[in-house]
Amino acid sequence: MLRYVIVAVAATLVGMPATAAERPPLPLRPDGYGVAQPTPPDLVDRRLPTRDILPPPADGRFVSTVGPVPDDVLARSTWKPECPVRAADLRYVTVTFRGFDGGAHTGELIVAATVADDVATVFGDLYAADFPIEEMRVVEPAELTAPPTGDDNNTTAFVCRPAVGLTRWSAHALGLAVDVNPFQNPYSKGDLVLPELASAYLDRDRDLPGMISGGGPVVAAFARIGWKWGGHWTSPVDRHHFSRTGT
Repeated sequence: MLRYVIVAVAATLVGMPATAAERPPLPLRPDGYGVAQPTPPDLVDRRLPTRDILPPPADGRFVSTVGPVPDDVLARSTWKPECPVRAADLRYVTVTFRGFDGGAHTGELIVAATVADDVATVFGDLYAADFPIEEMRVVEPAELTAPPTGDDNNTTAFVCRPAVGLTRWSAHALGLAVDVNPFQNPYSKGDLVLPELASAYLDRDRDLPGMISGGGPVVAAFARIGWKWGGHWTSPVDRHHFSRTGT
């Protein structure tokens, strides 16, 4: 689960929603995360359109690709030699996803080679179920240290960083975890909410598009490949997090 920050320059380059780029940084907690804030009215039922960073599928059908991580993609990712996985053991995956705008879009992920085909299958299942996703792109290094704005909603996988609040590597740093629609499915532990503006989505009875539920298609799709859902945890509750390791 990524530290929830948005970089205005990166937003311009990769086409993130304009609202994300324009929001000011939040006041910080002692742990460096932002102080949780009431959800802004325009995000209480968040359904922002997707801005394409890759060409969408020509005919609207689901398409996936799996291959070595291209040098230019690796260079803009958070991978570095001290990460706990070799670059050669990662794969670059592209998949078709359904946006909140109803359109078919192409997203990108970096995952461990051992799970790449399975992850592509999961997103095929989500596309068939018309489960909406806002954006899906490789996380860049500047996002790990930028001031939090609390409105991130990037579906992502590999991020070379420790687990939240810990010193050990996250499953994301191994390419063995995927976060799906973090804004609609926030992480919470005590008064910490990530993304920090997503408090309205702590009410899991709302049943809005993009939300993940225990009996829904997202949990089922990941369960079919043997992955576990952080929404089943008790503290923290990581509603957007799926992992091969269960951590």
